[in-house]
Amino acid sequence: MKHQNPKSTKKFSLDLPNIIPAVIVFVALGGALAYGFIQISKLTKSIDSLAAETSENTARLSQDIVVLRAQNTGLSELLSDTRQNVEAVNTKVGGVEETVGSISGTVGTLQKLSQIDPELLKKYSKVFFMNENYVPVHLTEIPSDNIYSLSRAEQFLTEAWPFLKKMLDTAKSNGITLYVKSAYRSFGEQQSLKSSYTVIYGAGTANSFSADQGYSEHQLGTTVDLITIGLGGQLGGFDSTKAYQWLVDNAYRYGFVLSYPKGNSYYVYEPWHWRFIGVKLATFLHNEKRNFYDVDQREIDEYLVNIFD
Repeated sequence: MKHQNPKSTKKFSLDLPNIIPAVIVFVALGGALAYGFIQISKLTKSIDSLAAETSENTARLSQDIVVLRAQNTGLSELLSDTRQNVEAVNTKVGGVEETVGSISGTVGTLQKLSQIDPELLKKYSKVFFMNENYVPVHLTEIPSDNIYSLSRAEQFLTEAWPFLKKMLDTAKSNGITLYVKSAYRSFGEQQSLKSSYTVIYGAGTANSFSADQGYSEHQLGTTVDLITIGLGGQLGGFDSTKAYQWLVDNAYRYGFVLSYPKGNSYYVYEPWHWRFIGVKLATFLHNEKRNFYDVDQREIDEYLVNIFD
């Protein structure tokens, strides 16, 4: 019987304990590596899927941004068009309002003019003619304390009387005494007066200072011959008085002008003869140093609507 070598057996038994753990470690490491590879593969697939999804979402987002930009551009254009339309509507509305305002103003002016005698600013005195039937619609009797002679009543256009009264009262408060010597005269009264002047002075001389009937400003009811104390009741010499100078400096403020100043081509110089034409026109003539009868009638007529303002 053959016996085993005791040394060989002992050597084998000594190596086995060392091999088994190594094998176990190797197997475990292999399993771990395999598991890791599997997990890495799964993770790689997840990353690839996530990248693909992110890329897809990015592409969709880019498309959405393009669409939104296009919509924003469209909205901006729509807003711009809307603003232009609103501005156009506002312009039209403003134009309509302006037109309506203009029409209303025109209607108001026409209505106002319809209530004013169109004769009041006409250039009579050898230019326009008033027939024998013309009489101012409203006449007011001038109070006796403003009349120089009480031998007859004097009348003045009712609408213009407040201006004359204010002028006389203001002059009085300034220490200037003014009286009305003559105011409204009818067609017949002017005819009789002119006839008497013609008999006394002759036709040629009478024509130089007295209007024929129908051409006298006195028939309008807006003209007065003014006088002051110290002249013995005569009109001559009136221009040398303080009263006359006061009128030259202030009458326009109350709407009165001197109809026949020195150098006029109608009648002789009459410093006592003052006609009411309205504050606006009188002020214009005063500032421009122009005579009423030297202004074109069309230019004068523009002031008719404001004659009593």
